[in-house]
Amino acid sequence: MAQNIEMPKLSDTMTVGTLVKWLKKEGDAVKSGDMLAEVETDKATMELESFFDGTLLKIFSPAGSQVVIGAALCAIGKPGETVDAPAAPAPKAAAVPAMPPSTTAVPAAFTPLPVPTPPPVAVVAPAASERKAGERVKISPLAKKLAAEKGVDPSRLAGSGPGGRIVRADVLAGEKSSATKPTATGVALPTGPSAFAKGPIQEERTVPVSNMRGAIARRLVESKTQLPHFYVEIEIDAAPLLALREQLNTGLEKEAVKLSVNDFVLKAAAEALRRVPAVNGSWEGTQIRYFAAAHVSFAVAIDDGLITPVIRDTHLKSVFQISAEAKALGKRAKEKKLKPEEFTGGTFCVSNLGMMGIPRFSAIINPPNGAILAVGTIVQKPVVKSGQIVVGQTMTLTLSCDHRVVDGAVGAQYLNALKLLLESPALLLV
Repeated sequence: MAQNIEMPKLSDTMTVGTLVKWLKKEGDAVKSGDMLAEVETDKATMELESFFDGTLLKIFSPAGSQVVIGAALCAIGKPGETVDAPAAPAPKAAAVPAMPPSTTAVPAAFTPLPVPTPPPVAVVAPAASERKAGERVKISPLAKKLAAEKGVDPSRLAGSGPGGRIVRADVLAGEKSSATKPTATGVALPTGPSAFAKGPIQEERTVPVSNMRGAIARRLVESKTQLPHFYVEIEIDAAPLLALREQLNTGLEKEAVKLSVNDFVLKAAAEALRRVPAVNGSWEGTQIRYFAAAHVSFAVAIDDGLITPVIRDTHLKSVFQISAEAKALGKRAKEKKLKPEEFTGGTFCVSNLGMMGIPRFSAIINPPNGAILAVGTIVQKPVVKSGQIVVGQTMTLTLSCDHRVVDGAVGAQYLNALKLLLESPALLLV
């Protein structure tokens, strides 16, 4: 009897998944453990694994389609076996779930009910010449990104996906046609006063909300409306930190060691949690859970959103271990190759916009964490030392706290502990 492969729940907040592409085609022999397709969730792109041996008899969901959890994607069985059309999964009863560990520094309100995907309707997409002026171009997020990388104009493509949507295969096919490629190899910047007074800033368009952006939006509303935020801020002398970082990077250059300011901040954040453990907790309705380990997550900006990889047991690791792990996690995050266990279970979060030149900001709490640390850039400005005005290097740190878990005095104690560690950074090497 043929076995159906269903859309699995690949992340804690996932309700639907997008079939990016099939790695097997109908008629291919498959074994248990073979990768069948790539699926985009609200957090990452992951591979769909087969749990059966046999032949891929039928693909029910084409590449580019969105499929709810539990819906059949394909059927595997013996060659020549008859496959019945799958029944659509019934919607689940409404429920308000407890907030799961988040992947982003901007949380959501509630998980919407999964809506069964209707059978695909055959639609002939208009060619570029047939598309009306100003008509919205339907294109999947992956195809849009690929088109930008390949220099392909999506408005000149005909979509083969559901409802005429442009998918990855259409972009690759369009790349082969010289008619879809721009003639210039680069873009000349306009010069002169008149160059800045003509034309719109961009093409007016609407873009479908991706799974990830939808999850970010929901969690942001949930956090900001349900969590009683308060903020405490402190300014630190960053000169000792910069001096130590330069000394270490210079001395260990042959070992290819290159520490960042953020590496020290992550280590200091975990060590400060050891000294003020009350911040390392989360609200659970009838109880507050305090965690024995500091699993520090850090925000990484990726296409169409944010994700927060987690460094497990950060309090037990050296600055060098944290640096190596953060670089590896950040790279996989940008490639959307993080495993679920690599972006869930954080107990505290760090969001650093200092590398983008932002002097200070306040971050939104990442449920179920009780606090999040916002890190600004290092600013050179006049400061008073020993009664004298001198040139200083300062950095502003802002702690956003869930007042149900962290009181003002506790938040202040945490920032003072963090200030001590970053202004005496040699303590982080012990």
